[in-house]
Amino acid sequence: MSSEPTLIMTLESGPVTIRLRPDLAPGHVERITELAGEGFYDGVVFHRVIAGFMAQGGDPTGTGGGGSKKPNLKSEFTAAPHRRGVCSMARTSAPHTANSQFFICLADSNFLDNQYTVWGEVIDGMEHVDALPKGEPPRQPGKILSMKVA
Repeated sequence: MSSEPTLIMTLESGPVTIRLRPDLAPGHVERITELAGEGFYDGVVFHRVIAGFMAQGGDPTGTGGGGSKKPNLKSEFTAAPHRRGVCSMARTSAPHTANSQFFICLADSNFLDNQYTVWGEVIDGMEHVDALPKGEPPRQPGKILSMKVA
């Protein structure tokens, strides 16, 4: 058993293992694991997938405008690099508006550093994230079948 907390996000093409980073963003990791434990993410689509940039999901409405009923989170920005496989929280242009939406970097995106909260990193199954249908929104969006704390 690994001492590092992980999430298993099962996509239609297979499982994705995400190493959580409570050392960087304890509040955001707590929110993600809480929502995952409640089944919040099960069946939610990736509504915005931009090739060579990132895949965004976590909105139960699938539009990019929704979130959980929980209050928004205070930002936990760090200098942790937004490199390929990094999981970070989506938000509006205001800093303390992250709620349930997140994105996974498909490529290094260092221009996001210090502006978005990094809460995890894909350590296995990145090929399944790469396989998500592209688009804003995709015509047939990829879906999270389940997301559970390992």
